[in-house]
Amino acid sequence: MQGRPLALLLCGLVSQAALADGDVPAGQQIALQGNGKGAMACVGCHGVNGEGNAAAGFPRLAGLSDHYLVKQLQGYKQGTRQNPVMQPIATVLEEQEMRDVAAYYAGMTPAGGTSDTEGGEAGEVLALRGAWDQDIPACISCHGPGGRGVDPHFPALAGQHAGYLKTQLQAWRAGTRNNDENDLMGGVAERMTEAQIDAVVAFFAGLDPVEPVAGDAP
Repeated sequence: MQGRPLALLLCGLVSQAALADGDVPAGQQIALQGNGKGAMACVGCHGVNGEGNAAAGFPRLAGLSDHYLVKQLQGYKQGTRQNPVMQPIATVLEEQEMRDVAAYYAGMTPAGGTSDTEGGEAGEVLALRGAWDQDIPACISCHGPGGRGVDPHFPALAGQHAGYLKTQLQAWRAGTRNNDENDLMGGVAERMTEAQIDAVVAFFAGLDPVEPVAGDAP
């Protein structure tokens, strides 16, 4: 897929307001070395450049909203997101440490789309128009134009690993992730077929990341 240099540049231009609550150098230390209190280094799973690991199912963190990342770490700590790797880590992170490491990853510039496989027309239709006969809204109606994300509640989908996106839809469906407002994603995921999931995650994985739309801090 053709890269979009301007879009990638925008991903790195995180506003000072967005990072005001996080100490980037402190976050970098946690990401590279852990916090010394039981939280392992983030790079072991999410990569040196926050690129994630598609084969192992670890998401890209680079360029994601710091507000959204903090919200997810809080979810792991509170048990509204369940994951055997992340829950023990989040449990031993202090609130400020969450903000620090989130600010570090938010300030990174992500690479382009993570997949050469396109979702085809079916994935594009779901993403842009939805499937109203199944009560499935267009993904961009919440996740923003181009899947850029709407901070802090709706994460960026563009350029995220397809396998990770699929596991999250399955988690919403199974009820092992329920940290959204009014169980919106749980209802959507329940109504999607496996073919629709495969198509839409491939579509978003093939897009290049763009800067998230700013929102309120959690």
